[in-house]
Amino acid sequence: MTKLADYIERIEINSLWSGHKHIVWELNPSVNVLSGKNGAGKSTILNRMVQHLREMPASGELGDHEGMGVTMRFHPADATGIRYDVLRSFDRKMVVTERTVGIADAHVVTELDWQLYLVQRRFLDYQVNVGNRMIALLTSHDPEAHEKAAHEAAMKTRFQDIVDDLFSETGKKMDRTSNELRFIQYGEPLSPYLLSSGEKQMLLILLTVLTQDGQRCVLFMDEPEASLHFEWQQRLIGMVHELNPNAQIILTTHSPALIMNGWEDHVTEVSDITL
Repeated sequence: MTKLADYIERIEINSLWSGHKHIVWELNPSVNVLSGKNGAGKSTILNRMVQHLREMPASGELGDHEGMGVTMRFHPADATGIRYDVLRSFDRKMVVTERTVGIADAHVVTELDWQLYLVQRRFLDYQVNVGNRMIALLTSHDPEAHEKAAHEAAMKTRFQDIVDDLFSETGKKMDRTSNELRFIQYGEPLSPYLLSSGEKQMLLILLTVLTQDGQRCVLFMDEPEASLHFEWQQRLIGMVHELNPNAQIILTTHSPALIMNGWEDHVTEVSDITL
């Protein structure tokens, strides 16, 4: 039986597979920001980590810590798998495949739309799971059942509050009467696929983190600041950490704004982890 890890403690990539020098990176359990010049190997390192994890079964669990020149050390040491999500900032024209040909919404036309479409399915599952936990609590004999049930619902409400605040300058807010992901702009309904690239990107990030449902997992983000204006970049890590404090964040960036709100000590330069 697979034992899931809390986080990745260490990643080692040998020079043959890194495309650069030998990489050894000791990771923080919460936030890890990889910085460096163009061509230094930031995206290569992140991609090798993700490729290594993708060798695991569809359940998202890893059966072997080593492969293709990559070695990972988990915490705790006897763990053999880890949950993870990968977010990329593509907004190019979507390539039609067998997976996408049956999509009913004609507004799904870019790679970013497709990622948003997929995470909406997770959003519905997340709401069902939260509802089931609330029912179980409210039908139990626990004297603190109502307080615990309110806590279960609080994170979705916090997510909605964050999105409404971010989108407020353009008059957009979430439609809280719908279980689907819907928006209202100046009283008119608005599809999430008609948001701007930056709004869709931020929504995708926050929705992915929300649907992790507070579980321990790793979130990989490759230059998530693309399309995000300065203020949103500053707030990004804090919002992600708030929606799931149990997620280990591993991201690459060129933007100093991303670390300005107290994350300076979580930055690693590529040159510092090459041997």
